[in-house]
Amino acid sequence: MTATKRRVDITTPTGMHIVADEWAGTGPAVVLAHGGGQTRHSWGGTAGVLADHGHRVVSIDLRGHGDSDWAPDGDYHMSAYRDDALAVVRSIGAPVAWVGASLGGMTGLHAVDEAPELFSSLVLVDITPRPAAAGVSRILEFMARDADDGFATLDDAADAIAEYQPHRPRPDDLSGLSKNLRLGEDGRWRWHWDPAFLNIRTGGTSEHARDRHHDDLEQIARRLTLPTLLIRGKLSDLVTEDEVTEFLEMVPHARYVDVANAAHMIAGDRNDVFTDAVVSFLAS
Repeated sequence: MTATKRRVDITTPTGMHIVADEWAGTGPAVVLAHGGGQTRHSWGGTAGVLADHGHRVVSIDLRGHGDSDWAPDGDYHMSAYRDDALAVVRSIGAPVAWVGASLGGMTGLHAVDEAPELFSSLVLVDITPRPAAAGVSRILEFMARDADDGFATLDDAADAIAEYQPHRPRPDDLSGLSKNLRLGEDGRWRWHWDPAFLNIRTGGTSEHARDRHHDDLEQIARRLTLPTLLIRGKLSDLVTEDEVTEFLEMVPHARYVDVANAAHMIAGDRNDVFTDAVVSFLAS
């Protein structure tokens, strides 16, 4: 039987409020950190299964996403996400296994490098220090397309997702989708994240466009000593086999799982296989 879930609010030293769902457990703590443009509700049944295995699970909304604060100064640099992550981990009070998808994985890399004693292991979900440029561009284009105008109905949003993810059946039940959107005063649905988040990630001068950003991540990866797992969606255009080969050269001790019939959003595409891989890794 799944442990009871409760909502928690974690205040960072800079005054940001990070909202999370927590499942109580006496076993090792696990933090789930979603990808850019997603929320803490993006993990399917993963948190519940981990809780059933005794873990204390904390699934967070990253700054600018979901119910967490939007940065009043528009600060969505990786250093800000890193500092938020460290505040979350310190509030837990024990070393955590950090499970991060895409943006959440990059956040984990930076946080582990800053304070490795706060972490027991790291799971990177379809992200490496040098993701494929074509995949990055496709994600950013999808996020930017309807960021301002939004959608008239949830069905319109579901159609947009189905176009972006043709490998995944379009859902008939849209209740889960509603958690990742917010209804505006004008009656239109918009993604549940701050549009200013894209400012730091688009354009030739953006943080993520600079080679130094990827150079820094590569050096961080090469310094990893804690148990590390890379989970890739076999259909992903962000982490192809080339990126996997490069990562395993950077982190020779890392384990690797390739999930068939899954693209970038692995937890949504094949939640059962993804969750089994995380449970097995943490148990070992």
